[in-house]
Amino acid sequence: MRSLATPMLLLTAIGLAVILAHATTTGAESPQTPATPTETTMSDHLVLTDAEWRARLTPEQYRVLRHQGTEPAFCGGYTATKEHGIGAYHCVGCDAPLFTSDTKFDSGSGWPSFFQPLPGRIASVRDASHGMVRDEVTCARCGGHLGHVFNDGPKPTGLRYCINAVALAFKAQAATPGTSPTAPSTTSKATFGAGCFWGVEATFRAIPGVVDARVGYEGGTLAEPTYHDVCSEDTNHAEVVEVDYDPAVVGYERLLEVFWANHDPTTPNRQGPDHGSQYRSVVFFHDTEQQRAALEAKRKLDASGRFRRPIVTEVTPAQTFWKAEEYHQRYLEKQGLPNCHR
Repeated sequence: MRSLATPMLLLTAIGLAVILAHATTTGAESPQTPATPTETTMSDHLVLTDAEWRARLTPEQYRVLRHQGTEPAFCGGYTATKEHGIGAYHCVGCDAPLFTSDTKFDSGSGWPSFFQPLPGRIASVRDASHGMVRDEVTCARCGGHLGHVFNDGPKPTGLRYCINAVALAFKAQAATPGTSPTAPSTTSKATFGAGCFWGVEATFRAIPGVVDARVGYEGGTLAEPTYHDVCSEDTNHAEVVEVDYDPAVVGYERLLEVFWANHDPTTPNRQGPDHGSQYRSVVFFHDTEQQRAALEAKRKLDASGRFRRPIVTEVTPAQTFWKAEEYHQRYLEKQGLPNCHR
């Protein structure tokens, strides 16, 4: 009798437990309400109806973000290198932060460019439209089309996230007491002459850590020279680029590397087809540390055998910088031309 009673009691106990558990669960449940598209946390996906997207976005934003549109080059803003200061670029569709200003660079393409997104904020998918194969990038939160990513960007990633400006909203970093929220905490100045200043400016603007750059004339005898004055070679001015850079992001030694790599420092008063003293190779140093770094770099290059002829680059104290005419500023960008330097 014992062997039969024990299994029967066990089955009865299990059945009662199942019934009680079901009753407890169904009694605790509340009626479910239909899910609605709402914004909760930044980690949640934002899903809206087409009508809701149309109401949220401008017609141009809707065309780009929801229908993979592309804005015209040089028309959407945010193309200048960090001209809006320190902060983050957010998705205009869902406000998710996507890129920070310290990863932005001027690619000369006419669209805002970044070499690295914030972790987990960008998704990518292969895009075979328009007869080409590219990698489309979208906002990981709302799926909005942002642009494309290419493998021709600067170090350290080698990537160029080419983004529609209309898809972005810049938010400046909050300022600490006594500082401006739209200006880097500290910047330094460097000045280089390496031939035609159009290409030199575009080259330095593309360097991460360069905040701004402008072309002008330096090292001559005439006050307020014009381009015509300088081309006459009567003033002894050199065509130069004055660079504002953030030492916390890029060092002066790195700027010197870019300088040496993008012109021939062994040809006096000449760069390629450009002849004249205004095209001479020159470093105008702004302090003793820049002087030391430039002279040491020049010495090492001469000793390396990299160039067949001696380096003739001048290393001289900075003098008055005369800003060139406005039509020379960002000239290649205005003309839609690629960088003319190698």
